[in-house]
Amino acid sequence: MKTTETEPSPAPPAHETPHGAQLGSGPTEGPPTPAGRTPIFILAAILVLLAVLAGITILSRSRATKELASDTLENLVPTVSVVHPKRTAAQIQLELPGNITAFEEAPIYARVNGYLKHWLTDIGTRVVAGQPLAEIETPELDQELNQANAALAQANANLEIARISAERWQKLRTSDSVSQQDTDVRVATWQARQADVKAEEANVKRLTELTNFKMLTAPFPGIITIRTMDAGTLITAGSSREIFRLARIDPLRVYISLPQAYSQMVKTNDEATLTFSELPGQSFMGKVDRTAGAIDPISRTLLTEILVSNQDGKLFPGAHVMVKVNLATGVNPVIIPVNTLLFRNEQGMQVGLVDSTGMVRLADVTVGRDYGTTVEIVHGLSESDNVIINPSDSLEPNTKVRIALASTEAPKPAHE
Repeated sequence: MKTTETEPSPAPPAHETPHGAQLGSGPTEGPPTPAGRTPIFILAAILVLLAVLAGITILSRSRATKELASDTLENLVPTVSVVHPKRTAAQIQLELPGNITAFEEAPIYARVNGYLKHWLTDIGTRVVAGQPLAEIETPELDQELNQANAALAQANANLEIARISAERWQKLRTSDSVSQQDTDVRVATWQARQADVKAEEANVKRLTELTNFKMLTAPFPGIITIRTMDAGTLITAGSSREIFRLARIDPLRVYISLPQAYSQMVKTNDEATLTFSELPGQSFMGKVDRTAGAIDPISRTLLTEILVSNQDGKLFPGAHVMVKVNLATGVNPVIIPVNTLLFRNEQGMQVGLVDSTGMVRLADVTVGRDYGTTVEIVHGLSESDNVIINPSDSLEPNTKVRIALASTEAPKPAHE
């Protein structure tokens, strides 16, 4: 039997040793990993990763939803800016323009006809009461006075004749030598002559008084501000042309027009300070003397008179002056901006307030003086109130609001 020889199978090739592997110890290979487990690990890792990503996504969306809901609720609460009212003093200082006038002022006219003989004073001359200012030459008046004196002498002579005749007839009447009718006529004539004498005496006295006006005199102390005639000028009594103008300049009167809003505050002896543009750095003190007691219906102001001393004559009548008057208000009002007021027909003037819980409250207020950008509140507010700036017309009480960061001080009023 033939034996068949089987060729030996080739041996597996030897693993090539990496270059330099001989330098270390021989390779220590673990047991081979089963080929079927690798995909399972990868799949599990992917699933875990997907689960983590899904959880992160869900948490992120939940957080975003909560933030959106919170922001939505916050946006539903309106935000407002508030301001605190500012307390003002009970006394205010009001500055107004004024006009200076003389305490007394009078034009000096002629009472007699004639010619200006000479004048004794000129403009700027300070005079005292009764001081001669000018002399008038009156030839016609002098002749009239002489004639009146002669007429008076004639009347006295006629009176004496009438007296003698009346007394004689009265004696004759006792013996029935004359009639009663003739006696009564003589007595009446005597009485008529007495009346004639009185009339002539009155005429003489009138002309004598007129001659006293030949010398023009000052009716009160002051200063001559106007002289209109020179010597030799023809003068007609009763004409509208004045010869002199006399002004009493110590003290001086200062008139200001006080607005109606301050008419109840001004009182007699209130202090006033006067300043002039032509006298920088200088001020003059005065006091309120009186008011007109009535409001001007056109300007709605109260005419107020202030007296100021002028012993040195530095101040001139007719000048323009700025007057600062100290007025006592009687109350301590607060000042708020005008853009905090609510105008409603039913409730009147109101402002919106925010309490400590953030709720809105509408407060009725009484407005005092208006300073333009600010107004004075005399009743209804305190310094601790949170007053809403630029409130909406639809603002209602018990509304929840949020206070924004804003200025907490009201602007100062104009008079401060």
